[in-house]
Amino acid sequence: MTLYHFGNCLALSYIPFWIVYKYCGLSEYGAFWKCVQAGGVYALTQLGKMLLLATFFPTSGDYSQDDPDNFSPLQELLKCTVDLIDLIGLSVVMSRIAGKGHTKVLIAGLGWAGAELVLSRLLVLWVGARGTEFDWKYIQKSFEANISIVHFLSVTALVWLYSRHDLPKQLLPAVVILIGFHSYKSVICDMISHVMHMYSWSLLAFKAVFSLTMALIVLHIYGGVATLAT
Repeated sequence: MTLYHFGNCLALSYIPFWIVYKYCGLSEYGAFWKCVQAGGVYALTQLGKMLLLATFFPTSGDYSQDDPDNFSPLQELLKCTVDLIDLIGLSVVMSRIAGKGHTKVLIAGLGWAGAELVLSRLLVLWVGARGTEFDWKYIQKSFEANISIVHFLSVTALVWLYSRHDLPKQLLPAVVILIGFHSYKSVICDMISHVMHMYSWSLLAFKAVFSLTMALIVLHIYGGVATLAT
């Protein structure tokens, strides 16, 4: 039964990655190893972020749903600022990929999200979902992996848009604002959770709605710029 639960969580986490890879045309480009390389850059950026966090930020004030009163908005905001390193990493990955814009965005975004899943959630699922007691939080973590696909593809598209020299000037402020929203997504969700007492499934639903709303806006801007580029 425990292996069955673990298999369900694993399938819920990884099958969406396979669907995106298969049906967005990446398999036709043989882009698997490029996605793996993007994941390698993700690992290096996370190592750099951990060194910065360990050096400049104490761990005593970390926010947790188990202790919602221990929340410092300023400290969480400063910690999220370190996530801006991800933008540099994504830019480096896309600069090393030959092809059209949508190919670069898909490879970099999918590789980034896949590496985040492997490094952040796989061990948790392996240890926790195989436990003797069933717990919905592992199903939630699997859904969060699906939300991460949307989030990282949106961030990657924004980095690509920002790097375009032919980006219309009137769209630049919108792109910068959206990058800010995506970069500080975690602290926004933590603040909403703290103020509105949203936890578990309600918080997961908010994250999904937030990510999908931002993704639709990004898709609208990306579609317009990609059309002008062709």
